[in-house]
Amino acid sequence: MKKRILFSLLLLIAMLTGCSSGPDYTIKVTKELYYQKDTAAPFEIKVTENKKAVKGLEVTAEFSMANMDHGTTDVKLSEEKDGTYSGKVALPMSGKYEVAFTLEKDGKKTEKVININVVKPKGVAKINGALITNEDVAFYRFINHLQLAINRETAQRKYTGKQLEEELAYLESQEKIIDDKNQLLTQIIRLRSMAMLAEEKGHTAAAAEVDEAISKVRDQYNGYESAKKLIRDYGEDKFWATEKQQYKLIVLSQKVQNDLIEKVKKENPNFGEQEIYYQAQKQYEDLLVSQVNSLKIEIL
Repeated sequence: MKKRILFSLLLLIAMLTGCSSGPDYTIKVTKELYYQKDTAAPFEIKVTENKKAVKGLEVTAEFSMANMDHGTTDVKLSEEKDGTYSGKVALPMSGKYEVAFTLEKDGKKTEKVININVVKPKGVAKINGALITNEDVAFYRFINHLQLAINRETAQRKYTGKQLEEELAYLESQEKIIDDKNQLLTQIIRLRSMAMLAEEKGHTAAAAEVDEAISKVRDQYNGYESAKKLIRDYGEDKFWATEKQQYKLIVLSQKVQNDLIEKVKKENPNFGEQEIYYQAQKQYEDLLVSQVNSLKIEIL
């Protein structure tokens, strides 16, 4: 009897040892998972072993709620670079989840379990950790509609007959485009990225410079009844307070543009004004791409 008990204990120990054998991987969540109704949200982890990135893994993740029974959600993660693995996950609700990972390489499987808290995003994206909120996107949408109203009023002043009809039809076709969330987010990321670059280069936006820029745009809007009405409906104090924040970023980005214009002038003294601005704009776009690629941008 004692021999049987001893044999059973040894067998159990052997089984437990077999389950826990394999590489000692560490999993770190590098892109937090946010709950979005009826939408698969991005999720990313980094796998390391002895602080070194682990490549060439096949990774699957099983999500289950810690305190409720909503079944499981299984996701296969794709390998990216430097030991990161990512995928998209559609969850039934926000809350605490247990994530069971299966990591396989060269026929050897390792299982790891971590706990994460899935919350509703407070914004739509992050740039180096700084949040882009839904209010930011809504303001850009309003600015686009404001510009569209100005363009309509300009067309009505400038054209008549068929030419006016064509111009108004074109402007109407732009309405859906300017409401597109991805387009709005791209505008925000472009401006904020270049403003950050300006600050990295040592530029600042003095209060007097921002006030001067705001004064000019205020004069422009005051020249259009449609713009004035939209701003009144929005709330003048609220509008100009937010616009002032935007123009701080605009002033900073313009300083990067001015740097490039001066650089092109210096390098090409025989260029005409049009060629100078063309080359400066081309370099600005190249610089923008480089800057965006250097930042950690997360779409939530």
